[in-house]
Amino acid sequence: MKKKLFSTAILVGIIAVCFAFAAGISGKWVGTVNVSGSEYPLTYTLKADSGKVTGTAENPQGESPITEGKLNGDKFTFNVSVGGLDVPHVGTYYPAGDSIGMDIDYNGMKLHSTLKRDK
Repeated sequence: MKKKLFSTAILVGIIAVCFAFAAGISGKWVGTVNVSGSEYPLTYTLKADSGKVTGTAENPQGESPITEGKLNGDKFTFNVSVGGLDVPHVGTYYPAGDSIGMDIDYNGMKLHSTLKRDK
């Protein structure tokens, strides 16, 4: 009985990972970023197609389109305009955890955020 339950749990886990990998980075992602001790909410709606990344980024200053988006496997880059400044983003998609690690270079300030898929 334990063996059957364990096998079923493993199978369900594998199926979940397959669905997460199939979805890739396309979708809505949420997280926060810590800037000088304060947490700010972030929301990205991403669409990946033929090596390009498009979509929008939403932060406390409002919503901005994603520009210059590129996708290479699980790695991607794009820019977001914040207050007239192009802010580079570099990300890695982790299919096993259905999460994104995002590095943001805001005017020389290096920030990091972990994003989770919005269900």
